[in-house]
Formats: sequence, C-alpha cells, structure tokens
Amino acid sequence: MKRLVFAAGVTVFLAAAFTGAGFAKTDGAAHHAGIAKAKLPPLPSYVKSRHHWVIGVKCDFPPFGYIDYTGNNRGYDVSIARRFATIAFGRPNRIRLVCVTTPSRIPTLQSGRVDVIISTLTWTSARAQVIDYSNPYYSATGRLLVPNNSSIHNIKDIHGKPVVTTRGAIYATWMRNCFKDTNLSEVDGTAAAVLSVKEGRADAFMFDDAFLIGVATQDPTLKLTDDKFLNVPWGIGIRKGDVAMNNYVNAVIKYMQKRDEFAKILKDNAAKRYWSSFLGNVPRPGSHFAYPIGKDPSSDCSGT
Repeated sequence: MKRLVFAAGVTVFLAAAFTGAGFAKTDGAAHHAGIAKAKLPPLPSYVKSRHHWVIGVKCDFPPFGYIDYTGNNRGYDVSIARRFATIAFGRPNRIRLVCVTTPSRIPTLQSGRVDVIISTLTWTSARAQVIDYSNPYYSATGRLLVPNNSSIHNIKDIHGKPVVTTRGAIYATWMRNCFKDTNLSEVDGTAAAVLSVKEGRADAFMFDDAFLIGVATQDPTLKLTDDKFLNVPWGIGIRKGDVAMNNYVNAVIKYMQKRDEFAKILKDNAAKRYWSSFLGNVPRPGSHFAYPIGKDPSSDCSGT
C-alpha cells in the first residue's frame, strides 16, 4: 500500500512542480480568442452530431498530459486537444478528456471509447498496422534516468542490468530486440517506473527525455545519462481506415503548424528554461518531421 500511495504522490508532485516552475494555467487560452476561419475538411459526422470531442490523453505524464493540483487536465497534449475543440466548436470546453495509459490507449481507441488519442504516441511500424497516425505533432528522444551514483554512463552499460520502462512503450520492444541479456521490467505508469529506480529494483528508467528531464530537475538524487536514442516522432492516433478523421486531423495540424501554434502551446506548458531545448521538437513553419516508414527503429541495434 505504501508503494501505491508513494507512486501516486510522485505524479502529483511532478505536476505541481511543473506548474509552479512556470507552466501556464490557461491551456493556451490566449490562443482561443480571435480564431481565423480555417478552411478545413468536414468534421467527422459522429463528432459533429455529438457537439463535442472525446479524446484520450495521458494523466501521469507532465508536462504533456497530467492532472494538476486543482484536479484539472493540463499539458501540451491536453492543450492541443482543447485547440481541436475550439477550432471545431468555438469553445475549448467542447471536449471530454479520457485518461489513458501507455498499454490502454490503443485498445481504448479501437473500442470506440474515444475519437482519437493525443497521448505521447511514438510511431512504430507495429502500431501503424493496427491504427492510423496523423502527421507528426512532436518529436521525442529516448534517455536513461539513473541514480547519481550509478555505474551506468551510456546505453551500452545497461547490458545485464535491470532496466524499467512503461508497458507497451517502444523502449520495451527495443530492449527485447537489442538487449536480450537485460533484465527488463514493464510497469503501467511513469510514477511506478521512477519509484522502481528510487527503491533500487531497477538500475535505470528508459523513457522519453521530455518526461525524464522534468524528473531529474525535481529530484536531486537522480540524473540523466548523455546518450540519446530512438528519435521518433509522435502522432495523433486514429482508428484504422477512418478517412474523414484522418483528413480533418491532418488539416488541423497543418493549420496549427502554419500559424506556429505548437511553439506557443509548448511555451504555455513548459518552464522558460526548457524552451530552447524543446522548441526544435515541435512542428514550426518550414520544418518537416517524418516517420521512419520502411524502417523499424525498435529493431535497429546499431550502437548498442
């Protein structure tokens, strides 16, 4: 029971720390006013008739999707979800947000419980077999979170050691393919993974740097190693074959990129000291992100 309470506390602590560090509390409200009329494809009929979106987001992943100390959904992904509501219906509250975890998000989408998932969804060829991806809206990089006194200094040092990641993440597949001698454990959330490292059950937590940098900043007993790996974009998850949704979502992403809205949303949801490090990770006018189609990053063992 103590472990469960502590794990929940880690998420609450991080959410509060990020908010206190300068995260906006408006979910980009300044960008909701004075919206130019966008020339977009028709809104999918099942969303239009309902008069609101139903979108799956992370609730334990600050600064992308988390519950703040007031009990409200916040984060980069959440702000994008609310932007979809504003563009479609003129108001950011025309939306119901559904908390999803890494292992539950695709089944939640496939079952029809949500219209789309905006939930730190890294592209993989396996996932692309069962769902459709929007155009990229963020590009993340993997890193290792370790204790300050760790003997792990780079990715090659994890061979033969216990390493944790979240269930269903691309890192789990990569480790199974490329680090067969590593003692891999998978947990259902980021808080549980951080706790596993702090309690010594894992020597390292392999995950997106966007999350791990925040953890290392707030916890003086943990640090990041310098290695970066698996630089693969995130996309919005769409049910396989939903052409109307594909057309609409991609048109909105293009519209937002042209207006440099992703950069504004990032600044609204990240402390100023992180802006320079992460602005290159979001689509901006003239930039281009692409999925590694025809390749499988989780099977690329070069450099390991």
